[in-house]
Amino acid sequence: MAIIRDTSFIDHMPANCAVQFLDRVEVSPDSEAFRFPVGDDAWESVTWRQAGVRVRSLAAGLLALGIEAEQRVGIASNTRYEWVLADLAIMCAGGATTTVYPSTNGDDTAFILSDSDCRVVFVEDDSQLAKLRSHRDELPDVGKVISFDPADADGEWVLSLDDLAALGEGHLAENPTAVDDVAKAIKPDQLATLIYTSGTTGRPKGVRTLHRAWVFEGEAIKAQDILHADDLQFLWLPMAHSFGKVLLSTQLACGFATAIDGRVDKIVENLGVVKPTFMGAAPRIFEKAHARIVMMQQAEGGLKEKIFNKAFAVGQEVDRRKLAGQSIPLGLKLQHGLFDKLVFSKVRERFGGRVKFFISGSAALNADIASWFHAAGILILEGYGMTENAAGATVNHPEQYKMGSVGLPFPGTEVRIGEGGEVQLHGPHVMAGYHNRDDASAEAFTEDGWLRTGDKGELDADGFLTITGRIKELFKTSGGKYVAPPAIEAKFKALCPYASQFMVFGAERNFVSALVTLDPDALAGWAEENGMSGSSYTDLVRSEKVRTMIGEYVDKLNAQLNRWETVKKWQLLDHDLTIESGELTPSMKVKRAVVENNNKELIDSFYEG
Repeated sequence: MAIIRDTSFIDHMPANCAVQFLDRVEVSPDSEAFRFPVGDDAWESVTWRQAGVRVRSLAAGLLALGIEAEQRVGIASNTRYEWVLADLAIMCAGGATTTVYPSTNGDDTAFILSDSDCRVVFVEDDSQLAKLRSHRDELPDVGKVISFDPADADGEWVLSLDDLAALGEGHLAENPTAVDDVAKAIKPDQLATLIYTSGTTGRPKGVRTLHRAWVFEGEAIKAQDILHADDLQFLWLPMAHSFGKVLLSTQLACGFATAIDGRVDKIVENLGVVKPTFMGAAPRIFEKAHARIVMMQQAEGGLKEKIFNKAFAVGQEVDRRKLAGQSIPLGLKLQHGLFDKLVFSKVRERFGGRVKFFISGSAALNADIASWFHAAGILILEGYGMTENAAGATVNHPEQYKMGSVGLPFPGTEVRIGEGGEVQLHGPHVMAGYHNRDDASAEAFTEDGWLRTGDKGELDADGFLTITGRIKELFKTSGGKYVAPPAIEAKFKALCPYASQFMVFGAERNFVSALVTLDPDALAGWAEENGMSGSSYTDLVRSEKVRTMIGEYVDKLNAQLNRWETVKKWQLLDHDLTIESGELTPSMKVKRAVVENNNKELIDSFYEG
């Protein structure tokens, strides 16, 4: 199948996100738009018409509060239906959404809301509201707070969603076309969002993303014929992250329904209930799912484990032959059919049984894990982008993909490899710069106006992009050999089902070392099976049994590496990395410099003597 590269859709895109939403309501009024959990077991569904009525009243409420074009409105909340309503209402009122991760601490929350000049803020509940109350002196421009939890509303500074909607209905009674008039007046180059990147160093920077960027993202995916109106998405990704936002734009462009629940601990359970046709996720979700399934089979042991391992050996051999264009011998084909019924169908059923594909983004997906899922009949399409280009620049296609690559550029997106192998981007989705940071904005672009990603990559003869690492993360050993930590780290996490983080060091040193943290849940499962149930995380990682077990995985890793990449010394940390400890960003990226500084004496000790 030839992938659509025609860019004529750009000339016919909706002018802005508000019109994109209102057009969808008009085209698909009675189709399902969203569903969301109510109580412990039930799910409630709303049509596009119902969502449209609610969004109009909330947007009119913002207009009644005095929100004007491009004025910022914050959202501090987990992913939930109300988050989407708030964002769409802000768009339809001509404002600009400023996103705040719910895990962001009070000081950083205050900085983001102050730096962005937010006039109104939506909060999820009292825990988010408390951050604003404790920093109220730093937020003089925040005139109203809208709480998703009505119990937090006081009717003065804090309103409920229903309070805001009631204001809006009064405004619409006086001016029935108020929202439509504002929506039609929004220009493509008007500010739509400020997403503050959770940088691994320093204060977060607000990325200025325009309406045309989000509209382009959704319309470009629609033009590639990847998703359709009869698809069903399961959405759990943080909407404060650009990956979540771009999936909303895609939904507006394509018209499919979305089931929303941001509770990460409910993902697998929800997949079984919702039975989606696709889902976007970060690689860590696939790593954890892979590890959990593998560990369950190891716990079963005996014949079941042997059948499981044989099934994946057969599945991966069939895949290898197919990708190489080779025929499948009859005996291998029969074995594959048997194992599909015995093993692979059960793996697929864990994800609801209807998934056409997953979309992986926000970090590098390990190729071994991707091929493992593929052998089970689950396709993971890896894509690439960053907040600074509205999340999507390239993606693999269900009918044309290369494992290990991040796919082909979106139609309308230009990708080139610049000096030092840097991936550089150009297109309608590229940011307008960083908010209040002219210096950083200038550094982000080349002299001829291309976005500098900071990622090292390669384009093959077919136009597929492969990312080989972050330029700043590449280091050279004292022996003059270059090492790419993310590639080594991803290999280990694919090998070891107990791994949470594996951090490689060795710049200007004579060998590579590593710090290791383990997944507390996976480790607790191991402890139960190995006579150490009830032991604390710290006691477990300090035990000789756990160290020996992890050492075997390090040996397996080293067997796959070049000599100069092998990990000569390593240590288990007595805690997993967390956002609260300052070692992870709110989007779960490792703050490598913080971890290295926190463990400087330990790392230095690897190289003594």
